[in-house]
Amino acid sequence: MTINGLADRSQLLKGKKILVVGIANDQSIAYGCAKAFREAGADLAITYLNEKSKKYVEPIAEELEADIFTEMNVLEEGQIQRVFDEITEKWGSLDTLLHSIAFCNKDDLWGRVIDCSKDGFMAAMDVSCHSFIRMARRAEPLMAKNGTMFTMTYYGAEKVVENYNVMGPIKAALESVSRYLAYELGPEGISVNAISPGPLKTRAASGIHGFDELMQKVVDRAPEHSLVDIHDVGATTAFLASDYAKLITGQTIYIDGGYSIMG
Repeated sequence: MTINGLADRSQLLKGKKILVVGIANDQSIAYGCAKAFREAGADLAITYLNEKSKKYVEPIAEELEADIFTEMNVLEEGQIQRVFDEITEKWGSLDTLLHSIAFCNKDDLWGRVIDCSKDGFMAAMDVSCHSFIRMARRAEPLMAKNGTMFTMTYYGAEKVVENYNVMGPIKAALESVSRYLAYELGPEGISVNAISPGPLKTRAASGIHGFDELMQKVVDRAPEHSLVDIHDVGATTAFLASDYAKLITGQTIYIDGGYSIMG
C-alpha cells in the first residue's frame, strides 16, 4: 500500500471500527468524514439525534453501509452508554471516535458573551464540550493501541471572530479538553486531536449571524483564496485516523486554506 496511491485508498482504514456522531444531513462535516472513512475501508457506526432527524440520516447510513445505526441524544440520560453497549455487543472494540456535535441557544449565540445566560452557557458547554469527555470515557476501554479520537472546533476558539460570540469560549474549552485527553490517553497509544475546518455551509453554521460575509472574508484573505468543503475535512481526518498518523496527538489541525496563519 502506498500512501499517495488513490487506488489503494480503500485499504487505508481497512477493518477499523469507527463511531461517527453528528451527521444531520449530507452537508454535515460528519458526513464528509464518514464518507471518507468508508471509502478507506472502515466499518461504521452512525448515530442520529432523534426521530425527527432519523429520516435525513438513515439514507446516509444505508449509503455508507453502516453496521450500526442508532439514536444518540447526549442530553438524554443513558443514551451515550446505550450506544457504547451496542458497539461492545456488535464489535467488541472501537478504533476511532468522531465527535462532531455542538449546540447553543439562539438568544445566547446571537448576543454578547457578557450577556450570555448561565443556563445557556451550561447547555452549550454540556452538548458541545462535556459530551466529548463522556464519549471518550466510554471509548477508552474499547480502544487498543493506535486508537484515535477527534472533535470539531473552529478558529473562533483561538481568535475573536465577529458574531461567533459565546461559541468561541466553548470551543476553546473543547480544544483544551482534547489536549488533556491526549495527555491522559497517550500512554495507552490513543491519540486525540481537534479538527478546525474553515467556515463551511452547514446547518449549524446557518445560525451564525453574518456567516456569508465571514466566508467571503476567508476567500479574500486565505493564501489559497478558496473555501474548504466537507470532503477536504473528511480526507484529512481519514488520514489522521490511519496508522500513518499514529504519533500526531494533542493538536488542533487547521483545514482552512491557510486562513489561520494570516495576521
